[in-house]
Amino acid sequence: MAYKTGQKNLIFVSSNRQFQPLVLTITRLTMTQPAASSPPAVTPSLAEQLDQLQQENQFLRQQLNTQRIQAELNYAIISRHQAFDLEVISTNNFPDLLDSIFRTLPKISELDVVSLSLLDEDADIHTVMANLGVDLDAFPGLFFVDSNADLSAVFPASQENEGQESALQPLLARFDSNSYYWQFPACLMQPASIAIVPLVRNRKLIGTLNLGSLDEHRFHGELGTDFIEHMASIISICLENVISNELLKYIGLTDALTGVYNRRYIDRRLPEEIARARRHAHSLSCLYLDIDHFKKINDTLGHLAGDDVLREIATRIKAELRQSDTLARFGGEEFVALLSEADLTDAIMVAERIRASIANVPFEIAHANPIHVTASIGVATLTTTDRAEAIEGIALQLLAKADHALYEAKEGGRNRVISFDQANPTA
Repeated sequence: MAYKTGQKNLIFVSSNRQFQPLVLTITRLTMTQPAASSPPAVTPSLAEQLDQLQQENQFLRQQLNTQRIQAELNYAIISRHQAFDLEVISTNNFPDLLDSIFRTLPKISELDVVSLSLLDEDADIHTVMANLGVDLDAFPGLFFVDSNADLSAVFPASQENEGQESALQPLLARFDSNSYYWQFPACLMQPASIAIVPLVRNRKLIGTLNLGSLDEHRFHGELGTDFIEHMASIISICLENVISNELLKYIGLTDALTGVYNRRYIDRRLPEEIARARRHAHSLSCLYLDIDHFKKINDTLGHLAGDDVLREIATRIKAELRQSDTLARFGGEEFVALLSEADLTDAIMVAERIRASIANVPFEIAHANPIHVTASIGVATLTTTDRAEAIEGIALQLLAKADHALYEAKEGGRNRVISFDQANPTA
């Protein structure tokens, strides 16, 4: 493999276009007898022959020096890309990998624009990353595509390999906004020439790596693609591994029945929310909800009916929460919600809306008549006094206060909202 550097940008070429061997031809210092019918040959003098040799020698030295400089440049290019390979391989989460692609790759390859298109037919990747708190807006060059056809249509595949995604070849061409709007939408810098490289894993197209340059001669069909294909294969492997790890992480932090988070997630998220509330002097409130007489539902209608109720409860709670709030099934029929930037008054209002949404509309149960369900909710808010203590201790105290308020709501007749301050007016 060989690489050639243009006046401004890195250009990738195939291995048979550089570093051709130099052949030195030395003029023979011999004399031949002229033919009888020919005029006598004029033999260069020794001084002229030495001068010719010196000129050839100087030319060859210049050629060798050019090759040496080219080799040093190529070595620097290879070293930068090897460092990039190690950087992306070492990433262990989605944001870090995207940061390497969008921040490091343009620098080492002297590219003006880089974008990444990922196949996400059921929006699973987008949903999981958003739920894990990944700020996707921080990566304007990332696009999710819901159709395989939109990704593969741009690639020139040979007729005998048609339909085999593993045989797709990179596209190097002048930029055309009508043809390549998926890869370079108007929100990005519009390049003059582009390289669209397929990202393939297990013979399946998972996305495209899109490279753009303002130099219209940077990418064209005559250039070799070995180098960028190697780079794309590394990125493909890393994307598959990181996305799989993030999906497993999400599964481990999610309740399979209701689709909301589980207690493990709250145990991780609550200290983070408390730390954020401290930094920005924001309020933070906690709702602790328990379904009233849930055991009776299971005993009379069966556990499948109980599962239906749990799923519907989660749906109704989420409908009353903001995008920035967090909901988790804490165990059994208990749910916990964290309301960021919500003081006690706001939290009680949200809790009342949740309670009413559960109590006022009957629950549809498969193979049974609709039933009425109610819930009790305890509310606690992070106080100014709490802010001076250790975060781990504050997290436990906040949950304990909300749990205590929930107990008072149960004792007070159920289907009601009680705050910790109401349950302990002298606390």
